[in-house]
Amino acid sequence: MASRILRKGLIFLVSLVSASVVVFAFMAVLPGDPARVALGTNATPEAVARLHEEYGTDRPALVQYWDWVSGLAVGDFGRSYVTGVQIGPQILDRFQVTLWLVLSAMVVALLIALPLGIAAAMRHRRLSGTLLSGLSQVGVAVPNFLVGIMLITLFSVHLRWLPSGGWTPPAEDPWGFAQRLLLPAVSLGLVQGAILTRYVRSAILDVLREDFLRTARAKGLRPHQALLRHGLRNAAIPVVTVLALQLATLLVGAVVIERVFVIPGLGSLLLDGVGDRDLLLVQGVVMVLVLAVLLINFVVDVLYTVLDPRIRTAAP
Repeated sequence: MASRILRKGLIFLVSLVSASVVVFAFMAVLPGDPARVALGTNATPEAVARLHEEYGTDRPALVQYWDWVSGLAVGDFGRSYVTGVQIGPQILDRFQVTLWLVLSAMVVALLIALPLGIAAAMRHRRLSGTLLSGLSQVGVAVPNFLVGIMLITLFSVHLRWLPSGGWTPPAEDPWGFAQRLLLPAVSLGLVQGAILTRYVRSAILDVLREDFLRTARAKGLRPHQALLRHGLRNAAIPVVTVLALQLATLLVGAVVIERVFVIPGLGSLLLDGVGDRDLLLVQGVVMVLVLAVLLINFVVDVLYTVLDPRIRTAAP
């Protein structure tokens, strides 16, 4: 088990280094000069050259890459081309906002998917199960931003129950924080909940057909009792896989939702950096998102080992 986890850790590190090379190379080949954008169209060549020298962008690409990635290793993301402010604190501050949104959306998705997915599987030959499956299919087809606009129209414009956007830190005003988080979290979580419902249904149906569950029912357990005692653990393995993919999807989907609800998260920072051609800022944000996705996949690989005894006992 330990050797398997160690191997997964090495794969994680190699993937992270490879991703950093790809991100740096992609930003390096983009057309345009960030220094000239930062100084304006009327900047003199001497001023542009001084800014290149100040940020080290006049050095060879390998040297620039090493300086950038070695800085990332100690939390130094460099300074913004546009504002001259350190990028690391900006990313940390915005990432906390996005983390609240993503985790809340995942809670919403789980609260929707687990009961509906199990119910749809247990009633798959009944009209209610068919209706639940159809409802989840409709949810999959609706984009997050449209759900957000509909919720704003209903709860903010017509009913005036909740604010339509903005952000309040939880330490300053917990009630205001919860009010402003609710609509974007539901907007982001509803669609993911619909997707996860279908995977939960499929996983439960596969488990219900297994011999060990038939044996448990033959010994006198009712279907829901047999499922709770013996089936959910086995059904959890494919669901955990989808859950990891959805966390990555939520990170990407948060970019749009943050714009819809005017939330100062990591996605808004990324879009602002792209608009200002602040490539060093964009590199840092993209690298944090890549790290988050790779870390999620690594945690899922470890959870596989914990959940499935067949993986623990298999030869490394």
